[in-house]
Amino acid sequence: MSLTNEQIKAALAGVTDPLTGAKIVDFVKDRDIRVEEGRVSVAVQLGYPARTQQQELRAAVGQALAAAGAPGAQVSVTWKIVPHAVQRGLKPLPNVANIIAVASGKGGVGKSTTAVNLALALAAEGAQVGILDADIYGPSLPTMLGITGKPVSLDNKSMEPLQGHGLQANSIGFLIAEDSPAIWRGPMVTQALEQLLRQTNWRSLDYLIVDMPPGTGDIALTLAQKVPVVGAVIVTTPQDVALLDARKGLRMFQKVEVPILGVVENMSIHICSQCGHAEHIFGEGGGQRMAQQYDVQWLGGLPLALRIREQTDSGRPTVVAEPDGEAAGLYRAIARRVAAAVAALPRDMAGRIPNVVVQPS
Repeated sequence: MSLTNEQIKAALAGVTDPLTGAKIVDFVKDRDIRVEEGRVSVAVQLGYPARTQQQELRAAVGQALAAAGAPGAQVSVTWKIVPHAVQRGLKPLPNVANIIAVASGKGGVGKSTTAVNLALALAAEGAQVGILDADIYGPSLPTMLGITGKPVSLDNKSMEPLQGHGLQANSIGFLIAEDSPAIWRGPMVTQALEQLLRQTNWRSLDYLIVDMPPGTGDIALTLAQKVPVVGAVIVTTPQDVALLDARKGLRMFQKVEVPILGVVENMSIHICSQCGHAEHIFGEGGGQRMAQQYDVQWLGGLPLALRIREQTDSGRPTVVAEPDGEAAGLYRAIARRVAAAVAALPRDMAGRIPNVVVQPS
């Protein structure tokens, strides 16, 4: 006897998404269920990229359907990433579904390393990803991605993004000499960044990671107000001094109504490259306590390891240099949590409302 749609949904209700805790049935519409000649097929469509989770989810759904009386069911697990709402008064960029700001209250906490590995991890999960280096005074993206050259302009008005390890990228570092300082005041910096953001021909991006400048000064605040972001990731280290500034960065985004996607604690633990001894040289659990204090998601901790620094300096960040390594696995887990947090946000409805043009009669 063939199962009905309701019986299939009941079986799917017993399977949960291990990342979000949501029931798999929430990702399945009636049109995604087919029963033909006793054969059942189910299409699960997630709101975030999950290439490394596909097999596990497919197996769990298949087992639930088999237990309900549909052995050998055909199960597909895909994803569709849609634009989500940004700050009031701003509109999402064309060809960019979601902009994610990666920020810290101060420099030196590994924010840029985290941002580039987060972007690479999202791409590894199956998303189309770009990264914008918003640190005008200390651009590091060209070195971290091992990219040389300058952006090409095909129309003398806009720039084509450069490519590195599958990412679309742009940075002021591509436009000025490596040893040339950007001796600019605040208004010039924000203008330059808006041009990099809006005059780059980003191509069908699911996510654009913006590596924000450190601190909460005029430049960072102006960017938080002018860049249409769906949410922010706060990077800190466990030590009290870094946490003080990270809290200020978090509060800055809250004041301009940007959702906090979560907190990442970098340099959580030092791993000795000689003996493997682990030590919390900057303190322990500070980032997790901060996440609890502000009721935001704890995204995870990352080690202070020599290999991460060496790989990033060489232009092959950890996620591409050692994709099966422990550190890369941590970055991918953080990326999945960030993507799932974005998927849970309100969708952008501005693009669905047609423009109304009133013409004189």
